[in-house]
Amino acid sequence: MATVSAGRKPAPAWRKGIIGELWAEFFGTFIIISFGDGVVAMLWALFGSGRTNAGGGLQSGGDWMLVTWGWALAVTFAVYVTGGISGAHLNPAVTFSAAIRKNIEWGKVPKYWAAQVLGAFVGAGLVFLVYNNAINNYDQVHHIVKGTAASVSTYSTFATFPAPYFHNVSGPLIDQIVGTFFLVLFICAIGDEFNIPVGANLAPFIVGMIVLAVGISFGANAGYAINPARDFGPRMFAWIAGWGKVAFPGDYGHINDYFWIPIVGPLLGGALAAVVYDFGIRDFLIARLGEKPSAVRGGGDNPDDMPFEPEQ
Repeated sequence: MATVSAGRKPAPAWRKGIIGELWAEFFGTFIIISFGDGVVAMLWALFGSGRTNAGGGLQSGGDWMLVTWGWALAVTFAVYVTGGISGAHLNPAVTFSAAIRKNIEWGKVPKYWAAQVLGAFVGAGLVFLVYNNAINNYDQVHHIVKGTAASVSTYSTFATFPAPYFHNVSGPLIDQIVGTFFLVLFICAIGDEFNIPVGANLAPFIVGMIVLAVGISFGANAGYAINPARDFGPRMFAWIAGWGKVAFPGDYGHINDYFWIPIVGPLLGGALAAVVYDFGIRDFLIARLGEKPSAVRGGGDNPDDMPFEPEQ
């Protein structure tokens, strides 16, 4: 147990309470968007800087892999930075599933959500500050006016949109439910002391790999928001920054008023994953191992044997 060193004043009480948790959720989500939206913005910078012959935007599968790895690393480092304070939910769907599983008080849920959305909004603002010239250059070269249908490409720096082959909301909604279901299901698994533990403090890296897996398997349909804060915060920033109805309410011609899909879909997917994991996996583990985790699996009384728990 950590002790206060001699001559050092005890930490103020407010650092031990929910203020620290909300700060961690804000700052961790800020990191995710700064690097996640940042890797998308890099495409416009590469186009204008002369460092690539690409025509801008996603020109190949290689570009998509760049984006998926960028988001994966963004999540990895955000969890490493803030996980020790709040458990690094950094996603309203994860917070919602944690509340369903009784790993967090319901009273904290709206506060976590607000911190996460605000962090995502500020992260989008940082990306805009750094890459605004690159985005404007791409728009000028291609004669794109912000807020028009043609500006969806640069708007997508910040938030998601459905593929043009969708003509109603059912496809994107199912896509978001499925992608978030697997995200939260796998997070439940790696944070379960009754299951196979993640050793050597690798759980944040594994969470990043989960995001990578979802991106490369379920990403193209609707941009794999899989996180209401990740989409809504930057979407509102893009709306303020000039993308207008393309950002909010999300009018794309083939589907309009899209903004609610990356909110409702992930919340439904996260809730479903929480129920399925506890009923379909955790209850079996408890029945087989008893009420205490097996020492072989990393349980027991030694906290160093316990896996990282993202859902505290």
